[in-house]
Formats: sequence, C-alpha cells, structure tokens
Amino acid sequence: EPIRVGIVGSREYTDKTKIKDFIFNLKKKYNENLVIVSGGCPNGADAIAKKYALEFEVGYEEYPPSHARYNSYCVLSDNNYGKSYKAKNFFDRNKLIARNSDLVVSFIPEGVESNGSRHTLKEANKLNKKTLIIQ
Repeated sequence: EPIRVGIVGSREYTDKTKIKDFIFNLKKKYNENLVIVSGGCPNGADAIAKKYALEFEVGYEEYPPSHARYNSYCVLSDNNYGKSYKAKNFFDRNKLIARNSDLVVSFIPEGVESNGSRHTLKEANKLNKKTLIIQ
C-alpha cells in the first residue's frame, strides 16, 4: 500500500531546496511506495513539488480545480475538467487532495496567508490525517 503525501503551499513559495530535500528524504524512506499528491498549480509549491516528484521518479498524481485543463497526471477522468470557473472549484480540489493523502504537507512562507493551503490542512484535519507546515 503506497504512502500518499499531499504537497500544497503558497503560489509565492520559492524555496526549491526545501521541497527538493523533503521529497528526496521521502523517496529514501519509501522508495517506490511513495506517491506525491498535488493540486497542479503551475507556480509556487505545487510546481516545485511536481518538478522534483518527476525528477526523482516517484509516483505523482494531480487534482487540479475543475476549470483547469485535463492532463496526463490527472487522477479523475477528463470529463471532470474544462468546466466554467468558480471559486468553489478550488475548495473541492482541496478536499480531494486531503481525502487522497495520508499526510498533507504545506509549504507556506512566514507572513503569507495562503488560504487555499490552510483550507486543505483543515480538511485533512477533519479526516484525521497527519498534517505538517514547513515555512
């Protein structure tokens, strides 16, 4: 049974080394049993997590909001995407990440609100999942 680690965080997050080291250490611990779960945001923590998950050749799954375009990393089928934009799409996506992760790790720089990441952590806590914030 793979360990599924949701990595979320601020769009402003830029510390590539922290995320790289975090994923590298997870890979050392879990090897092929590791799956990184992401919301697929094209910048910030999501983008950095995707880059290193793919570079380190660990499992990688994406749950973009439903107004995004489908891509080959999406777990849900393509008819779940390309919908009209609604803010609610982000909240639904956050719940999917929480539900499909054993652990949710949020990379949020000090002093940044990052409401989406905090919502994902809140959803994970409701489901009694482990959570971690890294600044």
